[in-house]
Amino acid sequence: MLKALFAAGVRPGLVLGTSVGAINGAAVAADPSQDAVARLEELWTGLGRAGVFTGSLVGRVSTAVRTGTHLYADAPLRTLLGTHLPVARIEDLAVPFQCVAARIEDAAEHWFGGGPLVDAVVASCAVPGLLPPVRLGDAHFVDGGLVNSIPVGRAVALGAREIYVLQVGRVEHALAPPRLPWEVATVAFEIARRHRFARDMADLPPHVTVHVLPSASTREETGGTLRGLRHRAAFDQTAARIERAYAASARYLDGAMGEEGGAPNDGAPGDGASGAEGGAPDSEGGASGAEGGAPA
Repeated sequence: MLKALFAAGVRPGLVLGTSVGAINGAAVAADPSQDAVARLEELWTGLGRAGVFTGSLVGRVSTAVRTGTHLYADAPLRTLLGTHLPVARIEDLAVPFQCVAARIEDAAEHWFGGGPLVDAVVASCAVPGLLPPVRLGDAHFVDGGLVNSIPVGRAVALGAREIYVLQVGRVEHALAPPRLPWEVATVAFEIARRHRFARDMADLPPHVTVHVLPSASTREETGGTLRGLRHRAAFDQTAARIERAYAASARYLDGAMGEEGGAPNDGAPGDGASGAEGGAPDSEGGASGAEGGAPA
């Protein structure tokens, strides 16, 4: 998706990210160009070798027993981000960037618009049960997808007039009733996140245009967060998903820009992208004026 946006001449004026999309968004905000796409492809295709979700079953069980809250430490993810993100603070990014996390103490969404970049991104992708809550000051934060997975409303509030949503494909497929016990919570979460997205879309001001880029993902591939990416097969399929999403997004943008007279977003203030949760650059991203790591 990112590759298609840059190829079409779309540049972000603001980037928002949620969950794994915060990783994509931070990278794009640091360098809003095709170079960022190449670095992200390298990051996601190599994530399985980075030790973020490696270790034996015994080791994971041991971590869960010792901590009582999660299967993996977040140190490998922090190391990976420190290696791939070229700046230490959000304020030093080339493009304004925000990412969201859920604050446990008051069950609120918290937007990071300044401060240490790695802390903010890890907080945004701290999937409950998988990674530990991130403590910053007196507050604890977990995955931002719990409170705002596709932050179109945030983009509008920040002044975006043209928003590009980079999401993992879940909104492209209708929900089905749960058939297994562990599907109940997943379906309930999807209902909540889709309801908020639908409400934000219904409440759009007349001067705002939202583009939801197609991911070309199958129903089986739409895990959407680090929870799904922990499986080796997800990493192995990253390159193919990136190419499918690029082709689908390029076709969409060709049509959208043809209808609008071919004038691409030049990154002017108030234009940008809205992202959602996602993994590889074929998925979600951030937002300009808007869960999740994409350009506008």
